Amino acid sequence: MTSELPQSVPAPARRTVVAAVGAAGLAVALTACGSDSDSSDSSTSQADANGGGASASSGSGGTALAKTTDIPEGGGTIFKDQGVVVTQPTAGTFKAFSSKCTHQGCAVGSVANGVIVCPCHNSEFSVEDGSVKKGPATQALAAEQITVTGDSITLA
Repeated sequence: MTSELPQSVPAPARRTVVAAVGAAGLAVALTACGSDSDSSDSSTSQADANGGGASASSGSGGTALAKTTDIPEGGGTIFKDQGVVVTQPTAGTFKAFSSKCTHQGCAVGSVANGVIVCPCHNSEFSVEDGSVKKGPATQALAAEQITVTGDSITLA
């Protein structure tokens, strides 16, 4: 009688196991991102995160941001939750821009002396039109729609 010993199966290499785990994690991440992007676009998601898109777009037509007296002349105010910067380049003239820097997507951090400043790489943008005053950014901040009624500023 000959006895056969079971052949041993070599264990997978550590590199193979790590690669498989990484691929599984990537698949989960892509699935999660895919299901989120199918349900809404980024502007709707932002509106919903700030109190619901339906209430922001009904009635007066937008989200109340500030009083005109809250925005300094020659400067501006950053509204982080709404992703917008409102400026007053000259007395009584109000402009609005995205608060997302066009260089690498950082949120701008301050408004002073006629410029909107990104703290990540010190790009500067004009309070008048959002154009680049100092790089490394090469594109202007995107304009946003606001409405000024009396002393109230509303994001459209």
